[in-house]
Amino acid sequence: MWTYHPELLATAVPRYTSYPTAADFGALEEGALERAVAGAAGDISLYLHIPFCEAICFYCGCNTAVSGKRARVDAYLAALHQEIATLGGLLPAGVRVRRIAFGGGSPNAIAAPELLALVGALHAHLPLAAPEWSIELDPRSLTAEWSGVIAEVGITRASMGVQTFAAHCQKAIGREQSLGMICRSTDWLRSGGVTSLNFDLMYGLPHQSEADLADSLEYTRKLGADRVAVFGYAHVPHLVPRQTMIREADLPGARERFAMAGEAHRMLTGYGYDAVGFDHFALPHDPMARAVRAGTLRRNFQGFTDDPADILIGLGASAISGFPGLLAQNQKHTATYRQLCAEARLTASHGIARSLEDQRRGAVIEALLCRGAAILPDDFLADAAPRLAPFFDAGVASLSGNRLAILEGGLPYARGIAAQFDAYRAAAPRTFSSAI
Repeated sequence: MWTYHPELLATAVPRYTSYPTAADFGALEEGALERAVAGAAGDISLYLHIPFCEAICFYCGCNTAVSGKRARVDAYLAALHQEIATLGGLLPAGVRVRRIAFGGGSPNAIAAPELLALVGALHAHLPLAAPEWSIELDPRSLTAEWSGVIAEVGITRASMGVQTFAAHCQKAIGREQSLGMICRSTDWLRSGGVTSLNFDLMYGLPHQSEADLADSLEYTRKLGADRVAVFGYAHVPHLVPRQTMIREADLPGARERFAMAGEAHRMLTGYGYDAVGFDHFALPHDPMARAVRAGTLRRNFQGFTDDPADILIGLGASAISGFPGLLAQNQKHTATYRQLCAEARLTASHGIARSLEDQRRGAVIEALLCRGAAILPDDFLADAAPRLAPFFDAGVASLSGNRLAILEGGLPYARGIAAQFDAYRAAAPRTFSSAI
């Protein structure tokens, strides 16, 4: 279905959940995040980071730790409660919190009553306006109790980290979970009121074959996931030391990864899922698929989204906030994060102020990744045209006047095409994950 052009995939590129990317963050001016929060208006979204898991998978690049030490978890949650209160005191009148997402790590690595206490704090301190709630969950530590919690909070969207149903691949990545466990978790979430259920799957895993991936996709269809994210495993042990547990020799090669990505697209669209960007899929009834059809799909730190808000505020250690003019990341070191929260301060000291040029380039990158086309300003076209020529020659992109479009079969190259408008990559190239 897709033609393999290895030369177009040779350069690793960002996933562009923001522009500029987190790799381009530096020191922020003191008080930058506080000023951005004080200037917020209209509808905003929140992301709460729970950096704990009951067990750490070998592949994982997230900021997370084992939840076994209760004193550490208790101290972190106390700081998060204080941060919620601090944010509530800074938000101006008229702001409305419309979406709230819990992520991690695994939010269900904390006790269910602890999550309910966080929800209570959000209601107590922030201007919630009938928000839509979502949560990421690890089926290995999910219990029947969480079905009641989901119903009590009103969570309607959930994402499970399935990754693969192949037992030998699960063992190789340190994430063993049976089919029965996934089925049981799915039932609990549905009975709790989840109407949009996402499965995270991966290709390019150690010892994984196309048949293994096909089986995982078939199980996903049978279990009725409303959304599916199919990520390529990024093997960067020099950045993520725990990945040294995975031998590079056991990983599929570049051509095999390409074939797996193509097979996932073929199978899921064949099952009736709509393609969402370059690595997500959604059934036609799902809000994400509706956003694609309406041309309103967006991209932020949570990936592809139907969230129309221009402001996403991150709470918790390492969480990132996004404003039109600012990207700001909270302290990654939990001890420093806790200390600053105890002083009733927001903790971001790392990020980047987004210039008007950044915002122009970011809009082009988002349009290409979310809608498959962008109208290029004349100066962008003149600058990028020579670099885009190989994509035109390969027949994966076209240019009509100032309209750049990604053609059918060009999805594997979407990130590479978008990267041609990234001024930071030319000035400061860094190592990122494979484009497919």
